[in-house]
Order: sequence, then C-alpha cells, then structure tokens
Amino acid sequence: MIPKRTLARTGLAISELGFGAASLGNLYRPVGDGEARATLEAALAAGLTYVDTAPRYGHGLSERRVGDLLRDRKDTVLSTKVGRLLTPDRSLSGDGERYGFRSAMPFEQVYDYSHDGVMRSYEDSLQRLGLARIDILYVHDIGRLTHGDDHERTFAQLTTGGGFRALERLRDSGAINAFGLGVNEWQVCLEAMDHVDLDVVLLAGRYTLLEQTALATFLPACLARRVSVVIGGAYNSGILASGVKRDGPHYYDYGQAPDDIVERVRRLEAVCDRHGAPLAAAALQFPLAHPAVVSVIPGLGSVARVDQTRALYARKLPADLWRDLRSEGLVDAETPLPGDLA
Repeated sequence: MIPKRTLARTGLAISELGFGAASLGNLYRPVGDGEARATLEAALAAGLTYVDTAPRYGHGLSERRVGDLLRDRKDTVLSTKVGRLLTPDRSLSGDGERYGFRSAMPFEQVYDYSHDGVMRSYEDSLQRLGLARIDILYVHDIGRLTHGDDHERTFAQLTTGGGFRALERLRDSGAINAFGLGVNEWQVCLEAMDHVDLDVVLLAGRYTLLEQTALATFLPACLARRVSVVIGGAYNSGILASGVKRDGPHYYDYGQAPDDIVERVRRLEAVCDRHGAPLAAAALQFPLAHPAVVSVIPGLGSVARVDQTRALYARKLPADLWRDLRSEGLVDAETPLPGDLA
C-alpha cells in the first residue's frame, strides 16, 4: 500500500501518492460514468486514498462522481476547493469544451472569495458530493497569474472581505480538518501567510524535476511555519511524462513548450536513459524528497493510467541517477533528492 504522511499543523494523515480528480470532470475528453468509477476504484484499491477535486472540474461533474464513490468509505481523505461559485445557465447545452472540460453540466463559474462566497461554495460542494464532511478546503486559483490586474480586489475578498475568516471558522468548529491554497504560483502563498495560518498548500507545476522556483523562499517558509505542501502538476502539463523523443508538440505549463524547456527535458531524459530509468518515474518521485512535501497528486483518467502511475511510483531508481542530475546542473544544487535518502 501507499505510505501516509501527516500534515504538520493538524495531524491529518494522507497518502503520499494521491488522486487528482480533474479527469473525472472530463478534462479535455469525455469520460463515461463507468470508466470514471472504475478509475477511482482502482486508485483507492492501490492505496491512493487522498482524493482532490474542485467545483471547476467539469463544472461540478467531478465532485458528483467522487462523492458517489466515497460516500460509504471511511478510509479516504477528501479535498475540494472554494473561490468559484457555479450558477445555472439555461443557454448552455451539450458537452462542448469549456475551460478545458468536456462536461454537459449547465453551470457558469463566478469568482467569489468573500466570507459568504466561501461559505456558499463549501455548502454547495457538500450537496454536489452528497457527503457530510470535507477534510481539506483549498482557495482555488487566487493570485496574479489567474486574476492579473484584478488580484488586489480578489485577494482583499479573502482578507478584509472575510474569506479567510470563514475558513478559520470552519476549521475551528471541526467542520473541516485543514485549509490552504490550491494554486499555480507560490508568491501568493507567501502573501497569504502574512494574513492567516495556512495548514497546507496545493502547488501545481512550480516544484518539479523541471522547475524548482519554489525552493529558495517558499518551501523554507513552509517548513518554518509548519505548512505542509501537496504537489500537483508533477509532469509540468505532460512534458515530463512523455519526454521529448517523439515529434511534438510538447506541452508545458498548459501550453506548447518553448525551445529552452524542450532542450532541458531532453537533457533530463538523457540522464534517465543512462541509468535505465523512466523520466516519468523520476518526475513523480522527485518532489517527495523535500521535507515539506506530504503528497504528490497526478491527474489520472483511466485504470491503465492508475496502474502505470503506481508502477512508476514503486520503481526503484539508482542513487547515481539523482547525483548525476545534480552534478550536471539539471536540478538546483540545494534541492533534496531521493538519492540523499538512500
């Protein structure tokens, strides 16, 4: 089974390999109910008992599917997100792609990080999930990367507008175990730490085998403040899963990878090849060596992908692989590596 790690501030234990449920919201392609159920069942059976979803994923579809399977289980940890409200829109029909999801759920997404918006989002999620409890709530996609010039206004909804206060009320009352941010940028996490005691941050794409921008300031701050970190986007939108040996396009950070990123992945892949190691296995295992990290949650859209991911996670990689990556300057010299633990 998959070992568990404990969130430092709460004592909540989660599996160090989790299940990102965006795919169950029909991310980029339709997934039938049967396939969605079989995928999550396979993940739970393999020990991936930490499941992360969000209202955004399929405009509510992912939450519905996740809740239907978790309803009678006692051995799972569930996180979902606040910050977007789903409002019905009768003009929507069909499963054409919207915001990356091929879901026919007829809801539009509206940002609201205020006290009342957070509370309504939490209560709406309980209804969609059909569950009486959510373990972790993340504030979804706050920050300049998402909101640009509107960042000051949206962030103020959390501070002076009471969004953080709502989350503290839920945690203090025992309604949830923990809360934090679910984001693609670490800078806003440091900003949030000046206003509230976060328990956990779900950081996507910024601490990976390819990119360690979070290493110098964000991760040390998390250790100092006992904020646990969950890593999403460990494959940087797929380029670390597929490599670059095949003809492109290659995808990085939700778009086509620039030439310098392709070349860096080529060098990473060459080191892995010398040691007979799959690049995807190194990418999946890399973040777990940092002491602030408690879980890595790849998005999994099929039973085959669950099986493949479980094998990559369990693959024994030689310590020399990690040392070569460091000596060739392909990871930051100060980065903790799995080989350091050997």
